[in-house]
Amino acid sequence: MTENNLPRWDLSNVYPGLDSPELIDANKEMISMVEEMDDYILETKIDPTIQPPTDPKLAASIISGFIEKANTLNRFVITINAYISSFITTDSYDNEASKALSELQQVVIRIQQQQDVLFTGWLGKMNDILPEIIESDPSLKEHSFFLEETVLQSKYLMSSEEEELASELSLSGATAWAKLHGTITSQLKWKVEQEDGTTPELPLTQILNFRDHENELMRKRGYEAEGEAWKSVENQLAACMNGVKGQVLVLDKRRGRKDPLERSLDQARIDKETLEAMMSAMKDSFPMFRRYFKAKAQKLGKEKLPWWDIFAPMGKLERSFSYPEAQEYVLENFEKFSPELSAYAKRAFDNNWIDDAPRDGKRAGAFCMGVPGVNESRILLNFDGNLNWVFTLAHELGHGFHNDCQTDRTMLQRDNPMTLAETASIMCETIVTNAAINEAKSPQEELAILETKLNGESQVVVDIYSRFLFETEVFKRRDKAELSAQELNEIMLEAQKETYGDGMDLDNLQQYMWTWKPHYYSAGRSFYNYPYTFGLLFGSGLYAIYKERGDAFIPQYKDLLSSTGMGTAADLAARFDIDLRSPGFWKGSLDDIEQYVERYEQL
Repeated sequence: MTENNLPRWDLSNVYPGLDSPELIDANKEMISMVEEMDDYILETKIDPTIQPPTDPKLAASIISGFIEKANTLNRFVITINAYISSFITTDSYDNEASKALSELQQVVIRIQQQQDVLFTGWLGKMNDILPEIIESDPSLKEHSFFLEETVLQSKYLMSSEEEELASELSLSGATAWAKLHGTITSQLKWKVEQEDGTTPELPLTQILNFRDHENELMRKRGYEAEGEAWKSVENQLAACMNGVKGQVLVLDKRRGRKDPLERSLDQARIDKETLEAMMSAMKDSFPMFRRYFKAKAQKLGKEKLPWWDIFAPMGKLERSFSYPEAQEYVLENFEKFSPELSAYAKRAFDNNWIDDAPRDGKRAGAFCMGVPGVNESRILLNFDGNLNWVFTLAHELGHGFHNDCQTDRTMLQRDNPMTLAETASIMCETIVTNAAINEAKSPQEELAILETKLNGESQVVVDIYSRFLFETEVFKRRDKAELSAQELNEIMLEAQKETYGDGMDLDNLQQYMWTWKPHYYSAGRSFYNYPYTFGLLFGSGLYAIYKERGDAFIPQYKDLLSSTGMGTAADLAARFDIDLRSPGFWKGSLDDIEQYVERYEQL
């Protein structure tokens, strides 16, 4: 399948078009809901500056009404946002979609003021009687975790007026910087000399795909072109980084946060002890991953591995994957785990829920977004036939299946932390990866599959640790002054040297890694990356339990996915007798990788 005929996602069952009467009417209805919520807040005196009711039953009645309205409104807004985003993420040149998103963001600011400021601040004043409030209304028991978490977060609020001002200014602050970053990176093009001697100008999404080209010369040319392209916009992107991180630091201080990491831990629903246990195990695993890097360099006939070879394919697959073959392979292996999972994936394929083709203006990488208004998801890929993209397809379908398991939950019950959001995706990726390893028909094919597996895991453990170090240092320095592009490059290189160590050619790393990762440019997603490691290792632990329990595991697993927005990571892990604060758990998941490194070295 060529780029031109790879499937593109279809959202016509959501709305017919950006200018359709249906979307226009939906926007009007959304505004009406927002106004109704304003009236309800005024009528019931949901205001942190006003003394809340002391009668638990009266308070419960007000809270119950608010939750009902919030669930309905949030379902509407998230659906409209997903629809508009589907145009922007696949075509950043779409000015109509950009305008629509800008208009929607104005509405979202009002909703945030209602839910995250007024309601949160007001509810926080009823901490002492909250248990009685929850007990007095069955609907509140279903939302008890949301209410308890809201009370805990209420202490990190500024005044209502300050929060309102911060929200409004964010549109011309961090949100604007993030938008600029997305526009620059999605529209950036550079010339790359091809094997036939031509030098076409290619979008970065295509240049990034040269990383796993079979020809080393093309990998190196892609690496060099990428570096030149990023250098041409480094000052603009450094300005974006400074703008976003500066806003985060100012607002976290004003809200009484110790640092941005504290907020990240709350968002991830883990404590610092859990993070430290995981990070310690990650650091202890570096020698194992460096063995993998050294073995790869040796197989390529080199002493050290340069960055342009980090994604180099190894071995040889007996079969190649066209997109239809990738679909069939995923379905076949999902079926062995759960017919329900396979049926979900088939529904996604049959109904064109996936946009696969890399193209100019399209966002790089992959993601899955829920569309709650139709109880569906949409998945973005940049499929190029490489085995890694088959695994990525399985990964993103895992996110979609997770969303599907939550269709019976309210929107406030579906607020998943990143740590647990990655659980289902890692599980699905593991299912397909392990199947591929077990089915290898030759040592060369086994090597190719092991390479894909270990490369992905090294990125999630070693590279994500480097990103954590990078972001920690950026926040530290940004608190004192703005950082130049050169400083950001230096920080990135130091982080890579500390983590990759002697496993890599330290003279040929990737100093521009900070430029294209969108998470660095999101004010609400500081330290976004470590939850992926959590997902990998937690998912690996669950997979080990699955191998022990077999089919009996599936209902428990589905129940876990259904409940990920309704408890802390520690509480949900405890259902499977997993102690997240124990370094031993994380070490156990990492130790499972060593057998694959040993086999890789032998091949």
